[in-house]
Amino acid sequence: MESRAVVLTSLGAPRPYVESRPLEVRTLHLDPPGPGELLVRVEAAGVCHSDLSVVNGDRPRPVPMALGHEAAGVVEEVGAGVGDVAVGDRVVLVFVPSCGSCPECSSGSPALCRRGAASNTAGELLRGGRRWGDGVHHHLGVSAFAERVVVDRGSAVVVPPEVPGEVAALFGCALLTGVGAVENTVTVRPGDTAVVLGLGGVGLAAVMGAAQAGATTLVAVDPVPEKRALALELGATHAVAPGPDAVAEVRDLTGGGARYAVECVGHEAVMADAFAMTARGGTTVAVGLPHPSRQLVLPALQLIAEARTLVGSYMGSASPQRDVPRLVALWQQGRLPVERLRSGTTDLEGLPAAMDALADGTAVRQLVIP
Repeated sequence: MESRAVVLTSLGAPRPYVESRPLEVRTLHLDPPGPGELLVRVEAAGVCHSDLSVVNGDRPRPVPMALGHEAAGVVEEVGAGVGDVAVGDRVVLVFVPSCGSCPECSSGSPALCRRGAASNTAGELLRGGRRWGDGVHHHLGVSAFAERVVVDRGSAVVVPPEVPGEVAALFGCALLTGVGAVENTVTVRPGDTAVVLGLGGVGLAAVMGAAQAGATTLVAVDPVPEKRALALELGATHAVAPGPDAVAEVRDLTGGGARYAVECVGHEAVMADAFAMTARGGTTVAVGLPHPSRQLVLPALQLIAEARTLVGSYMGSASPQRDVPRLVALWQQGRLPVERLRSGTTDLEGLPAAMDALADGTAVRQLVIP
């Protein structure tokens, strides 16, 4: 069959992308699903900084590549051996397919699946090879900026049919990563103090997660006033602009430092600020993905003498088959206002402009509707 998809042809093109045009809408051949795979008609896909990081070259991937990793859609065909997903099911697509048998999966950490990481790096599906024609690679096992995709069963989570696709899509990365960081990587409890640095889709999801977990002092940090205002509406108790006085301001607001500081930018200087905002005995959670060449320098004595913890959080340390349905249930109960993260919609042809808006810092979560 054929499917239109947005294909990245080169890494590191100059901005604006609407002029340099590293992204092209192509009609590609798509093989049918093999054993253990699904054919999914994409309903909506979120534009995430992890997509931008491939376009700008911060996260090198093989090209040409059909981009997109956060999405929801409807199953149109089921490959051999799949018995727990049916045609017509609505699924959330997640960006780490888990094999279920490697040491990481077996120990309860499917977000760190070895086979999933290897296939994602190679631009292939979990069971090997590519289903796109013309030498096009898969992006994180999903390639969601497309009309239809073939994914591994391990990349899909079935959700209730009454959840709209435009809402369900955001659970595949933003909610899974942001809420997971404050519920799985660490456990924010009622009465805790917390600070979230970076208020994109993941950071605002972390704000929502910490608020519904009961954090009594919750500080949101971002240079964009509109994002700070939205964070206050989503449960933050204070909002602060970054700058030379931000660390002191956050430490004052949290009574000497936050129990948990969650960094969602992916820059070593912001990670250092997050560490400086953390209290004695507290935990700094690094969520954002920096360029692989970057190095983080921290005061070693503080780490030890103040019994600090620095921990990485990938995909919110989540188990998608467990966590996505639970987060969807919280949305259904009105406790996670996911739809508030949406900042616009576009079609496949509008993706370069959407990437420019994301790079400018003005967008939270734009949705591509194929």
